[in-house]
Amino acid sequence: MQVLVRDNNVEQALRVLKKKMQREGVFREMKLRRHFEKPSERKTRETAEAIRRARKLARKKLQREGLLPMKPRVVRGAPGRGGPTRGPQR
Repeated sequence: MQVLVRDNNVEQALRVLKKKMQREGVFREMKLRRHFEKPSERKTRETAEAIRRARKLARKKLQREGLLPMKPRVVRGAPGRGGPTRGPQR
């Protein structure tokens, strides 16, 4: 894994590195390896993850085909339902 540091901006390079590591699953792997996991527990966890992935894939497929409603997209900062409501300023 490689990250370029531009204009000596180390903070930005660290953010990019963390994002890449997150996408690759490095943090999850480190968390799992902190303690020993019995083979039976590992098999159970991997089976549950596979089921979760399959359900998610099927749900996405049904949404693309129009058989399930899509999740409403929340636009931050836009007027409407989201956010705290305030009365008139006095």
